Amino acid sequence: MDVLVTGGAGFIGSHLTESLLAAGHRVTVLDSFANSKRESVPKGAKLVEWDVSSAPEPGMLDGIETVFHLAADPDVKGSALRPRENFVINAAGTFNMLEACRKSGVKSFVFTSSSVVYGEAKVQPTPEDYPPSPISNYAAGKLAGEAYCMSYSHTYGIKSTVLRLANIFGERSTHGVMFDFYKKLKERPSRLEILGNGKQSKSYLHVSDCVSGMLVAFEMQKSQSVVFNIGSKEKHTVDEIAQTLSLELGCSPQLVHQGGARGWAGDVPEMLLSTSKLESLGWKPKIAFGEGVRRYAAWLKKHY
Repeated sequence: MDVLVTGGAGFIGSHLTESLLAAGHRVTVLDSFANSKRESVPKGAKLVEWDVSSAPEPGMLDGIETVFHLAADPDVKGSALRPRENFVINAAGTFNMLEACRKSGVKSFVFTSSSVVYGEAKVQPTPEDYPPSPISNYAAGKLAGEAYCMSYSHTYGIKSTVLRLANIFGERSTHGVMFDFYKKLKERPSRLEILGNGKQSKSYLHVSDCVSGMLVAFEMQKSQSVVFNIGSKEKHTVDEIAQTLSLELGCSPQLVHQGGARGWAGDVPEMLLSTSKLESLGWKPKIAFGEGVRRYAAWLKKHY
């Protein structure tokens, strides 16, 4: 199968590209390198340097059967400071890719959305049919992308798979709370400043389990348009993450909390997704939280 992965040089995208190549697919990576490095493009993939905020050139997607759309501005906190830029990349960028798919006859479209579309869900674990209620510009952009996936699926026959991801971590990640803590601890191992009260409690999933879930969802999907949650079965607090990572790095910092229940405007303090829908198709996470942190810490120490 001929596959295009937008953001294929990024954190999750590069792992997905490797898995697709290993499965024998022909993969084209489309990336602007705004949040990734050229050397992260997996060997064997074709590269097209492009920013999804601009509509793809005519014919760019000709011959492609499936698009995995991962390219995005992942900065939830920054989306409050740069709302237009976040919209252009996340919402308009998804529209641009869907429109290119329509014009080139692409058969299926897989979109990585986020758990944040649920907002402060009153039901946890949160199922896919829980009403979305975004509390950040980032979440609003992701939900807009979901809506366009569904509309293009029903209007133009493009099979769509929407994946609402929990917090994904692991090797090659240069974004998120664990990476932020690592940088702070490397600079000052005796003291760690934490945004919020440290009690924020969320689901964290290792990237290898995320990719396997994405592929199971895509391969086993039966309906024309469907939404799947991908996450772990347990929550971990920010303080727990700080302590676990500190242990791996061999330090015992004083934890200094800044702020209340939220780390920043738009932060969702608690999140746990129901993954029973995806599990019914045969998917199951394999990497325990502690093991995932150990793998990630080892990678961080080697590269940063």
